[in-house]
Amino acid sequence: MMKAHVAMRLVALATLAIAGCEEHEEWFPHAVSSSSTGTGGFEGGPGGGLPIGEGSSFADQSVEVSPVPPPPISGGTLLVTADKDLAVAADPDRDRVSIINLVTLEVEAILPLEPGDEPGRVTEGAPGTAHVALRRGGAVITIDLATRQTHRRPVCPAPRGVAYDAAADLLHVACAGGELVTLSSDLEAPPVRELRLDRDLRDVVVEGDALLVSRFRSPELLVVAKDGAVIERVKPPVYVQKGLGRTFEPAVAWRTVPLPGGGVAMVHQRGLVDPIDIEDASQGGYAGFDCSTTVLQPAVTLMRPLPSETNPTPAPPAPGAGGLAFGVLPVDIAISPDGFRSAVLMAGSRTLIETPLDVLETTEALDDCRAFRDQRAREVPGEPIAVAYDEASNLLVQLREPPSVLRFGAVSNAHLATVLLPGESRRDSGHALFHSGDDGHMAIACASCHPEGQDDGRSWSFKPIGLRRTQSLAGGILETAPLHWDGDMTDLDAIMSEVFEHRMGGPRQSPERIAAFASWLDTIEPVPPSKPADEGAVQRGEALFNDEEVGCASCHAGEKLTNDQTVDVGTGKAFQVPSLRGLAARAPYMHDGCAATLHDRFGPCGGGDKHGVTSALAPDQIDDLVAYLEAL
Repeated sequence: MMKAHVAMRLVALATLAIAGCEEHEEWFPHAVSSSSTGTGGFEGGPGGGLPIGEGSSFADQSVEVSPVPPPPISGGTLLVTADKDLAVAADPDRDRVSIINLVTLEVEAILPLEPGDEPGRVTEGAPGTAHVALRRGGAVITIDLATRQTHRRPVCPAPRGVAYDAAADLLHVACAGGELVTLSSDLEAPPVRELRLDRDLRDVVVEGDALLVSRFRSPELLVVAKDGAVIERVKPPVYVQKGLGRTFEPAVAWRTVPLPGGGVAMVHQRGLVDPIDIEDASQGGYAGFDCSTTVLQPAVTLMRPLPSETNPTPAPPAPGAGGLAFGVLPVDIAISPDGFRSAVLMAGSRTLIETPLDVLETTEALDDCRAFRDQRAREVPGEPIAVAYDEASNLLVQLREPPSVLRFGAVSNAHLATVLLPGESRRDSGHALFHSGDDGHMAIACASCHPEGQDDGRSWSFKPIGLRRTQSLAGGILETAPLHWDGDMTDLDAIMSEVFEHRMGGPRQSPERIAAFASWLDTIEPVPPSKPADEGAVQRGEALFNDEEVGCASCHAGEKLTNDQTVDVGTGKAFQVPSLRGLAARAPYMHDGCAATLHDRFGPCGGGDKHGVTSALAPDQIDDLVAYLEAL
């Protein structure tokens, strides 16, 4: 009866357009709105608030479209300061940063940013300061936590990870375009250093004189020495599933955080290498029927590539620990203050998995289905995006909808309190479908293979068609129909029927909800390109691209640089002409991912002169053409 009651209440709530804090009281009956406690507050005690673990259902066919389209979930937007007095929550949906007093649970300040900034990672800086990466604002803001004053510094087009080196008083910023920018404490000074590493950088961790920098889609950990050289690369190893022999390779590394004593914990996905039958597959073939049959699994890999007192002889990491249940989109991980426990947040399945840290390093952690000893799991109401620990090892979970931070007891695991973060709703049916199937109970999400609306960088093996590289959805993909590499999906309706319902096992959606999904999908933007190293090369490459004798523009034309045709470009089969917008962020290339780089695309696997007449171009001309393509 309780489950039915909660489901009915949440179904009703799904139709609300929440405009302010008063409406949030329906979600969290023990929370107090801003009208009674200033800018925010809480009320409750052990077990207070929404019933936890009873499940949530939004299975009705109501449609909500946010007036301001929310960005795809990136996770990892919550910081607890070292003194444990404050929480700093970046809100990418509303372009703001909230500062919460963890002693009184009052919202002390809400700092507005510029529209479209999309604040992401937060790190603590010199005493009394915090730094926030603005993912689409091309900058980092520094916050004086006492005065609430902010200072904005441009760093790169797509900043992602931030880390502060207290010993050197330097701030390091990792960027999706491959820039690793170092800033001093002088807010008016230019960058101390800018390195150009591999594209797709994500998080950065300071360890002694070195930096540990993760990559997102790869996934990989770069060890960067003091002089800026990459001295080592570490990847989670391939995993072979116990008893079944299925092989998985590491995939999207959502979040990488420092470990006590050195090293990092990387929470990532791992994807099936074995062929997936899409011709005779049963309903829900991608999702599977339990965690032993799904094609994607969440995992945590512990990496300690540098020697330390507790790790004098670094060894390669063991296969990433599974045992994270049927989790979807592991977007964040936190380590408890005492260093004993870890918490992984699954934004897609709206679950939180807490596990003793030492268990993740044991052989039993390799089991992808069995729960570990002393492991705790709970469902989280609302739409979670980040997790952190407070001083008493209570868990704090940030929700994008309704905007708030929840506190769960370290010992009791009970819902202790809710801190409301006043603001307009960004609830959106298309956004929800993309990340959780709208109810949080699907075993795979669109975002699982299209993280942040882009692509996972993988080439999947399908029976009977062979390898197909995941395509990015950014930049208005629906306007390039027919869809999929083979052009076998006429439009989004076909995708929803064959892929969402049949392969992923999702519920059938109404035409209105599919229209809302389409509307949200077309708001996803490509990763902003980095500033070219050589503007002259870009100009020369553009001239080559538009040269009729080379022929690139004969197919890659118009605003999206595609003619939407299905063409054989020398690969032995006709495939869809893809858009070239955001191309630099989409390696590997070609329909099967055979070209690791854009230079490789002009090699043997690129189709030869049927794919642009480039065989007679000199190497420096190919360099120019690549420079132009990377600038798109």
